[in-house]
Amino acid sequence: MCMAEDRMGNDTTDRDRMTEPETVMTDGQTPDTAGTDDCSKPCCCAKTTERSPEEVKKLINRLNRIEGQIRGIRGMVERDAYCPDILTQSAAVTAAMNAFNRELMSNHIKHCVVRDIKEGKEDTVDELVFTLQKLMK
Repeated sequence: MCMAEDRMGNDTTDRDRMTEPETVMTDGQTPDTAGTDDCSKPCCCAKTTERSPEEVKKLINRLNRIEGQIRGIRGMVERDAYCPDILTQSAAVTAAMNAFNRELMSNHIKHCVVRDIKEGKEDTVDELVFTLQKLMK
């Protein structure tokens, strides 16, 4: 379930979910100080989604295949493989990541977004639009 509270017990905004991971902060904050009042980027890890064991297994299997493809590309580079061959494999990784994103987005819409809208949390639509815009860059 895509719900969370900030450290003060208040509901966080939906946009908080879409920020960069806290370890990437450039404002000098550490993960220990993230989420404090002077932090410019709230922690994206405050919200969680409960997934069924089947959904987790399916997503992890996709990620494992992608990880294997990446290792294969690395090996090709190390063996000085022909550039178009590497690019073909790179395109396959991109397609696999797109399939992963579609699966995750589908589950998010079917479960989290529908639930939030039923609960009257219409700002979830803004978060969804923001997420889609990030994916379509």
